[in-house]
Amino acid sequence: MNLRSSHQSHHASCRKRVLIVNCFFDDSRLPARRTTKFPQAMGPVFLAGAFNIECCEVRLYNEVDSGPLVNEEALEWPDMLVLTGLTNTFDRMLHLTAYARTKNPSIIVVAGGPTIRALPVLAQRYFDYCCLGDIEELCEVVSDAWGQAFVAEDMLPRYDLAYWMRRMGYAETTRYCNFRCSFCSLTGEGRSYQTYPLEYMRKQVLALGKRKHVLFIDNNFYGSDRAHFLARMDLIAELREAGYLENWGALVTSDFFHKDDTLTLARRLGCELVFCGVESFDTEWLMGAHKTQNTNVPQVKLISKSLEAGIVLVYGLMLDLAHRTIADLRREIEFITGTPEITLPSFVTLPVPLLGTPLFAEFAAKDAFLPGIKLRDMDGSTLVLKTVDPLNEAVAFLREMLSLRGYRGRVIKHSCQFLKMYRSRLTKMQLMFSLTNAALLCAYSLATSPTQLAAPSAKGRRRTHVSTTEVLDGVYTPAFRVDSRYEHFFKPTMVTDEAGKLTKEMIDSGLLKNVTLQQQSQVALA
Repeated sequence: MNLRSSHQSHHASCRKRVLIVNCFFDDSRLPARRTTKFPQAMGPVFLAGAFNIECCEVRLYNEVDSGPLVNEEALEWPDMLVLTGLTNTFDRMLHLTAYARTKNPSIIVVAGGPTIRALPVLAQRYFDYCCLGDIEELCEVVSDAWGQAFVAEDMLPRYDLAYWMRRMGYAETTRYCNFRCSFCSLTGEGRSYQTYPLEYMRKQVLALGKRKHVLFIDNNFYGSDRAHFLARMDLIAELREAGYLENWGALVTSDFFHKDDTLTLARRLGCELVFCGVESFDTEWLMGAHKTQNTNVPQVKLISKSLEAGIVLVYGLMLDLAHRTIADLRREIEFITGTPEITLPSFVTLPVPLLGTPLFAEFAAKDAFLPGIKLRDMDGSTLVLKTVDPLNEAVAFLREMLSLRGYRGRVIKHSCQFLKMYRSRLTKMQLMFSLTNAALLCAYSLATSPTQLAAPSAKGRRRTHVSTTEVLDGVYTPAFRVDSRYEHFFKPTMVTDEAGKLTKEMIDSGLLKNVTLQQQSQVALA
């Protein structure tokens, strides 16, 4: 069984209570509720399918949509707490574990996701079960803890519990990716691209019920198996004919756009929007990131080709201040905002050297990390790496770029020209979605969290955007009294020490495969 457990098996008894939480740290360091953030997290929904509905009462909580979980009654309720989240949410998992064990010392805590797979040895110190595999591993955990009777016969997403899903439906038809970008956690984990049986795809869409919009949240919807892709297209045609979906979108890579007939087929079958990792318009940077699939066709041509086919392409932009100068990045921003033939990026982010990735190994080997880096700060809005330009200049630039301050006039002009250029090719909904990018770029917090104006003030907690000096989130202070045994659960997990070297905790965490022997010996001698 590919899991790590320090928990003894429980005998089957009454109906069990399960709470599954998607852990999240908000960039604002405030308890914001990102109710309109898109796409939303769906991990808990798929995990919930592991439990037999007759023997288990399952509840979900999504910290992206609902803000930090601090309700004492909710944390006292479950017999099992299942935690998942992005790589930087390890500390948030510890907070919730401390709360739950204070309220119920016999609770079983299960943790999984990329942060647990990256830090398997460290995670074993804190959680009863550390899942290092895919979501199906939760079935093994449930069987080991309570018995096979508590495991669902057929693991299907529990859409009925996804209170945050609203109008958009979500499904997954494949797993992982056939490319190996240096900054991607999938590359670090060495996972191979997998296709799902068509019947599983059908069951998901049917379970969603009849919906106008469905987003396929595969890591790479197109993939390396064209025959399977075409079979999925046939199934989409069948499901559309039956009224189960009208329009759809997907997460793809740039090879999706290489064949004209792929775009034509997808649009004919209702595809209106795709997310694609454009990342940069600089070919040299793309080659350095091993994102060679993005160099086959010029990025502007790729995006405009998709738009002309009637499919909106949504993408993000990486501001790599560790490899590129501010002047170079400004030229790129000016180029994008001056090119109305393409959509604006939906977000800008710093490259994140995720634990276990080739990018992390590269920077660790070069001693490129800043001192005193916290795992929580590997979020794309906080500097954790040494910069080409002076750090104070990099911080000032980052603050500007996170809301495109100084470029808003260009953004408005671009939006007007884009609307004029594509209003006859795109639907009203597509145009509205495309123009929403301007709001996401210039006013992200308000666009994704309409309740933000009523949220607690950030006065006195101005962000530094440098992990070494960045303020901690309020959630690092317990929301209610917890057992003193768990005091250290509220201390941040450190990636580097005051000298910028990997901490002993990181070296001993199970991350050794990507750390040089020299660094290991330096830590051992410290």
